[in-house]
Amino acid sequence: MDFYSFAPVAAVLDLAYAGVTALIDFFTPLAGSFAAALAVVALTLIVRTALIPVGRSQVRAEFTRRRLAPRLQAISRKYRDKPELLQQKTLALYKEENASPFAGIGPALLQAPVVSIVYGLFIVASINGHPNDLLGHELFGVSLGTSLLAQLAAPDILPGALVFAVLLTVIAVVAAVSRIVALRFTANQPVDATAPGAERMKLLGAWLSWLPFLTVLFAGVVPLAATLYLTVTTTWTLVERSILRRVLAPKDAGVQV
Repeated sequence: MDFYSFAPVAAVLDLAYAGVTALIDFFTPLAGSFAAALAVVALTLIVRTALIPVGRSQVRAEFTRRRLAPRLQAISRKYRDKPELLQQKTLALYKEENASPFAGIGPALLQAPVVSIVYGLFIVASINGHPNDLLGHELFGVSLGTSLLAQLAAPDILPGALVFAVLLTVIAVVAAVSRIVALRFTANQPVDATAPGAERMKLLGAWLSWLPFLTVLFAGVVPLAATLYLTVTTTWTLVERSILRRVLAPKDAGVQV
């Protein structure tokens, strides 16, 4: 069963569709044929603004983990051969610091349904039994319901391919900058090379730093509306995370973003 066909989800998606339709109607007198694309951008910005508290929670959790890292590493070295005691001491440290090893995860999970609904607006052809007319609108003559793969298979590749090329280039640049920012941030984090699993964690971090580039692949196979959404939301994430790290950083954090 399609997730977006599930009755409660379809009902919420329909409400979101009504919202984006209202935005299109609002922008039409001002932007004409660009109204739908502007509605996609506006809705994305509205949702991301509402989710700023989630970003704050995640950044605070980053700094908490960073602050506790030396003490956690010391505990790990001391009790590496006593797993149960290691767990007890670790939890005791978090309790002492009024922190949680899962800080930032809960809010991130809570935002998942919101993001899923918004994303669904830009990929499903039918919403709650009626057509998703958003995907019938165009941007520079390219249907918002067309993917890059479909565009490349069309007799007239241009200008559609150019529209996708611009958006994918922006996403790729954002991904590259995001990777650099992430590596700089983690480079300042104290790491004990002798701690158990330190080498594996370093290798894992290096691999994870490439994850933002997966968005480029996704953006190439989804409808143009979703590609536009991914362009806006990834750019927002980069800017938001950089600003929050500066604003929320402890004075002695030495954050580079």
